[in-house]
Amino acid sequence: MLLLIIRIIYAVVSAGAIAAFVRNTDSAPPIVNQHPLMSFFGLLILSQSLTVLDLLIYRKRIELVSAIYFGLLIGVLLSFLLTLALEPILDAIGGRDALGWRFAISSLSTAGLSYLSISLLIQTKDDFRFVIPFVEFSRELKGGRPLILDSSALIDGRIAEVVETKVIDAEIIVPGFVLREVQEIADSSDKGRRTRGRRGLDVLGKLQSIPHVDVEVEEFDQRDGTKSPVDEQLIKLAKDRGGRIITNDFNLNKVASVQGVDVINLNDVASALRPRFLPGDQLQLKIQREGESPGQGVGYLDDGTMVVCEQAAALIGQETEAVVTSVLQSSAGRMIFARPSGVEPGPGDQRAHRSR
Repeated sequence: MLLLIIRIIYAVVSAGAIAAFVRNTDSAPPIVNQHPLMSFFGLLILSQSLTVLDLLIYRKRIELVSAIYFGLLIGVLLSFLLTLALEPILDAIGGRDALGWRFAISSLSTAGLSYLSISLLIQTKDDFRFVIPFVEFSRELKGGRPLILDSSALIDGRIAEVVETKVIDAEIIVPGFVLREVQEIADSSDKGRRTRGRRGLDVLGKLQSIPHVDVEVEEFDQRDGTKSPVDEQLIKLAKDRGGRIITNDFNLNKVASVQGVDVINLNDVASALRPRFLPGDQLQLKIQREGESPGQGVGYLDDGTMVVCEQAAALIGQETEAVVTSVLQSSAGRMIFARPSGVEPGPGDQRAHRSR
């Protein structure tokens, strides 16, 4: 709506300015005085061609506009300096030849140097910030490169828990085609698919309610007008925005990695954060002191994790092989419960675990 108002105001102002120019017979060229009505509409169409061009270029990239703008400035500046440096030689030539050489050098150097500057900046726009620290062609995003969510990551739901830990502070983008895919799943006649789709919508709502992260639902149109598969659109979007894809889809992970797109696989994240020991694993432990409950012994792993070993009070000061029975993980840390190998759990051990 704001753009529409601006375009209407521009059209009205242009029409008024052109009408004033056409009516001023003293300053207008003879052809305008001879054909005022035709001149008015011709100039009006010419002025509105900019609006048409603006409408045709639907997606505008700020880094491209900035590269052209600064390229023109640098090209004109270098051309002026080149002409200034050749001024003594042109003065020595003198006469009409000097004027012709000056015009040719100025025109060719301005066009050539502007082209080279624009071409160089477009090809190196990502590194140009290191040359001029206060010029940034890429969009300033919170936390760096944006994260693009796949439908599988929304339905999985673990991304909301990860974001709540404040590990992620980058902008999170949910493309419109991903949201439509989740909505189609939520509207499915199959109860299982419908439940997963609604879970994905709930997770998106939860993400948008988290205050410390920016979550945007954006529409992205295909430039060639064709409708590609969702995975292809995700990869193309990640390349265009310089972002990373968050998913737990194995096939999308492989295809995106082959095409040079960074992928954060939630399954890999969960695997990296899983406990070092799981129930049933064997560990070597030195019992150092008695525990709080009768018969318990307490030891520590090399990373400081406390291990409560049932029926090990008599093994204080000794190295023993223990079997992990359970792992307690909380924001305060991790605690492992175990018992000596070959020792069956007793009734007291079960009660102690239930009380915790």
